[in-house]
Amino acid sequence: MRFPFTALPLLALAACTSGPDYRGPEAARPATPGAQFARASGDSGAQAPAAAAWWTTLGDPVLDTLETRALAANPGVAAAEARMRQARASLRSERANALPSTNASALYVHATVPGLDLNDSGDSDQSGGGSESLNFYNLGFDASWEADLWGGKRRGVEAARAQLDAAQADVADAQVSLTAEIAQAYVHLRDRQQRIALARDALARQREMLRLTEQRHAQGTASALEVERQRHLAEQADAALPPLAAERDGYLNALATLAGEAPGALDGMLAAPSAAIVPLPPAQVAVGDPAELLKRRPDVRAAERRFAAATAKIGVAEAARFPSLSFMGLIGIGGTSPGDLVDFDKLAAIAMPRLSWSFLDFGRNAARVGQAEGARDEAAAHYRQAVLDALRDSEDALSRFGNGRLSVASAARSKASADRTAALTRQRFEAGAATRIQLLDAERQSLSAAQSLSQATAAMTADYIALQKALGLGWR
Repeated sequence: MRFPFTALPLLALAACTSGPDYRGPEAARPATPGAQFARASGDSGAQAPAAAAWWTTLGDPVLDTLETRALAANPGVAAAEARMRQARASLRSERANALPSTNASALYVHATVPGLDLNDSGDSDQSGGGSESLNFYNLGFDASWEADLWGGKRRGVEAARAQLDAAQADVADAQVSLTAEIAQAYVHLRDRQQRIALARDALARQREMLRLTEQRHAQGTASALEVERQRHLAEQADAALPPLAAERDGYLNALATLAGEAPGALDGMLAAPSAAIVPLPPAQVAVGDPAELLKRRPDVRAAERRFAAATAKIGVAEAARFPSLSFMGLIGIGGTSPGDLVDFDKLAAIAMPRLSWSFLDFGRNAARVGQAEGARDEAAAHYRQAVLDALRDSEDALSRFGNGRLSVASAARSKASADRTAALTRQRFEAGAATRIQLLDAERQSLSAAQSLSQATAAMTADYIALQKALGLGWR
């Protein structure tokens, strides 16, 4: 009946947990609860967006295939997943540290003790002043365990669990960045392919205009100045092609490496179709609200989890300031001769409780606690910065996407006007009221307007992709 009462103080100590309890961060929030994004328009905040596979809204099967391959083979995502496995193993290690450790052991001790004589009965006799050699053999098991009196080990498990959560969020963040980078490179590739095709058509018309002007000059109906002007325009059109081709090749290389392939491996898959089309975003885009954004963005979640881990590590440092109680035990078979190792009557058991307290450490433990508190404050500041960056990214992306749609509308109107001009010029040419050079020039201007529309469309779709990244989408 004595054991339960004597164990009560230890049980009470075991219920203690050092360090502050994590209660969540206090970070920047929207000005009013339930507020919408300041740069959102219409009913874009009426519903929250789906978190995964947002790129399917662009309706491009080749892009869908690229995203799937990249998520499976990209080295950056693989590295983040490896760090997550490390964090998971660290959590298992912290949990195991709270349990006893057991080892099989084989022990042999030989000692010569001066001034100690052993008589025939085995009792020591210190009057003779001689010495005696002692031999001890043992086979068995030993175990050790340190009682978690102050909750330091529990705080270690808590910190490791938070670090694992942060590593999982890092994997999601890597997926977000990868899917956005793949989609943007793909959109820019299609834009360059389309603009190259349009530029070649425009160059062909410009060269035809130069040929006709040279004929007129030979007939005396055009001046040398007109010839040089057309030649200058043709050279300008020709010079615009190499930079577009270089950019196209750069995007081909980028897409291959992002998908975990060598440059050139995906050229056949990404070759320009008969009519390269830049993907368009949906007519309406759900963005949710800032409060949901902060729960959804992986980088914000990772920063919050690291803040939680840093808070738990204060408890680990605090626990080291107090006494520690450990137990060590050994059980085995042995004695003073090798034959005792097979004699099961020679069972030996040793139990050694140990209480230690580094109370005079000249401030070392206090310094560790201060260091942990500083790390906690740093993690809190990083979290607040992550929240502010997330809100700013989202508002910037919303503004760029909204204004990008206006630019596309303006470019589309310009393209429609150029098309009407080309159509009217063709009618006049067929009626004999316009020259072929005038018709070719009107068609060239229509092709130039088409290039501008392609460029504006690609920029708007890239802004849509940046918005998906800012909203923290693309992770699974």
